[in-house]
This record gives sequence, structure tokens and C-alpha cells, in this order.
Amino acid sequence: MTASAFEQTERLHGLDGLRGAALLLGVVLHATLSFFPAQIWIVADDQKSVWASGLFFVIHLFRMGSFFLIAGLFARMMLKRRGVMGFIKDRMVRIAGPLAAFWGPVLAGIVAVLIWNASLMGLAAADAPPPPKYDWTNIPLTHLWFLWVLLWFYAALVIVQAVVARLDRAGRLGRGLDRLAGGLIGPWGPLVLSAPLALALWFEPNWIAFFGIPTPDAGLVPETSALVGFGLAFGVGVLLDRRRDLLKRMEVWAPAWLGLALGAGTTALMLSGGPAPVLTPMTDPATKAMTAAAFGVATYASMFAVVGLALRFWSGRSALRRYLADASYWIYIVHLPLVMAAQVVVKDWPLLWPVKLMIVVVGVMAVCLAGYELTVRHGFMGRWLNGRRVPWRKARVGAPLAAE
Repeated sequence: MTASAFEQTERLHGLDGLRGAALLLGVVLHATLSFFPAQIWIVADDQKSVWASGLFFVIHLFRMGSFFLIAGLFARMMLKRRGVMGFIKDRMVRIAGPLAAFWGPVLAGIVAVLIWNASLMGLAAADAPPPPKYDWTNIPLTHLWFLWVLLWFYAALVIVQAVVARLDRAGRLGRGLDRLAGGLIGPWGPLVLSAPLALALWFEPNWIAFFGIPTPDAGLVPETSALVGFGLAFGVGVLLDRRRDLLKRMEVWAPAWLGLALGAGTTALMLSGGPAPVLTPMTDPATKAMTAAAFGVATYASMFAVVGLALRFWSGRSALRRYLADASYWIYIVHLPLVMAAQVVVKDWPLLWPVKLMIVVVGVMAVCLAGYELTVRHGFMGRWLNGRRVPWRKARVGAPLAAE
């Protein structure tokens, strides 16, 4: 392996760590929802704070975009290594399979917590609203929506890759894509990428600005703005796999992008109504256009910034980061009903909201990590979810026993 290839491989450890961190931040993100100033969540805590909703805003701004960028890079890398059929088989097993297997149990867990919380509030079945009518436009994908959207992007990648390979035998289109990647990874990249996202948000009829890119969790066809926003991030990741040399440039530009993200993010937050969420759609066309533009810039600047910072500070091997990255998929899948259950437990405790938030996050992480270690990492589920099963360590013969 050449020095350059080794350096690029080491940087992938930073991206793998960020991928795990982005998924784990979902625990924190969902844990903040019960402390919002206005109730938007099934569980409402007696402690309210704009700092909780502000923390949600910051995490939500960069988290999923960063994950989709990394997913795009690793997807193209896998497609090159395994070929089309190998790639499709792997994605069906490790993405479509868990979605099909866990969606029902996760939804059942959420409904169980909802019923439990309602009973504690003294509500009966007669107080419940009529059940919604479900069809392909109204299916509760829960937080597992991102697996469904990933399948859309994987299908698009396979199709586009095949078309490019067939039409671009001379390599001109490929060289054009490489020049495009070089242009995007620079000071103007977030501004260029923000334009189509801002336009899509402006045309979104029921856009609640505080939440940025709408979460496509309520139907089989994602919102256009979600496909545009997350699809562009995924596409940038694909281009970065073509131009691994640009990863070093992302490290260099990370501080500038971070400053841009802070400015644009603050602007977007203020235009959307401040840290106390305004839960009605934005209607004034001019204000909506300015807010959408600010959100677009903040989304991609923050995404580029955290990727660059991860490349700078997390590159190289780390046993802890690798363990958490491996565990993050399992934690992501199972955490939401556990977070909601923990929120129900602590909601009436006479403690400050940051203490409750810490109890929820640490408690859920402890349960998830214990479940990962005991039931996933060393068995068939480890191979299923992560592509490998880690054997249990056996004590060496003659090794001293730990003191009891």
C-alpha cells in the first residue's frame, strides 16, 4: 500500500467514527423532545426549556446530512468492490432485512409506551382519537425511515452508475464529475448545494421551518425536499469516493465551514421563530424564501464542517470508536421505544431537565450496549447487521485470575 493510499484508508476510520456518532446522537435528539417548550411529543415532561429545543435544532441541522454523505461514499466504495449483484445482495440483507424485521416490533413498542403513558395520565380507550386510515401515503415508518430512504438512494446509485458506464466510455463525463467534486469542496460548495434545497423547501406547502428538512417518516414516498436535501448529501459522498484526495481539503476548510454554519444556522433559527418552536407552517413568501436559503446554507456548511473535523481529529484506529461504530446500528434500531419509556419514568421526577436528559440518555445507552454485547456482537446478528461476528475472548491457559 502506498503512503497516499494508507493515509486515505486511515481517514476512513474518522468517517466510520462520525457515522457511529451521527447515529448515536439520535438518542440525544429524541431524548430532548419531551422537554420542548410546547408539546410536540407523545411524552411531555413537567420541565420545559428552550435550551432543550435549541440542542435539538443544532443536532438536527447536521446529523442526517452528515450520515447520508458518509453513506454515499461507502456505498460507491462497496459497489466498486463487490459489483452490482454483490452490492444489491449486501444492501438487501443489511438494510432492507433489518427494516422488515424490526419495523413491526419497534412500532409495537412505541404503541405500548403510548398506551402506558395515557393510562398514567388517567385516559381511557374512549378518550383516544379514531385510528388513522393507513395507505401508501400514510405509513408510520418511525425513526427507521432512513433505512427506507437509503434503499431509494442505493437503487438510484446502481442505475446512474450503469448509465454512466454505458454512455461514458471515453471518460469525459467522469472527468466532469471529478471537476464538479473539486468545485463543491471549497468555500462556495455549501452555497451552491443550498440553492436546490432552498427551492424545494420554499415549495413545501406545510413546511415548519424550525425542523429544517422534513423528516420523511409518514409514507412510502418521501417528500421532495427530503429527497433533494438528503440526496444531494448522498451524491456528494459518491463524488468524494471518486476524489479521495478531496478529504484532505475538507480538513483544511472545516473551520471556515463551521463559522459559516454558525452564522447561517443562527439566522435560520431566528427567522423560524427562535428556539421556542413555531409549530405552524410558514406562509409569508419572502420570509419563507430567506429562511429556506439560510437553512440550506447551514445544513451543508455544518455537514461539511463536522465531516472535516472528524477527518482531522478522528482519523486513525481507535478501539473505542470502532466498538461504538459497530454498536451504533443496533442502538439506532432499538433506541426509540426505550427513550420514550425512560421519558415516561422520569417525567414527574423533581429534577432539573438537564439531569433528566442525562438519566434518559445514559440509561438507554447502557441498556442498548448491554443488549448489543450480549445478543448481537458475538452471534449471528452481529454478522447480519455489521457484516462480521466478533468471537468471545477466551481466557489464556495459565493466565492469572482477577481478584474477587
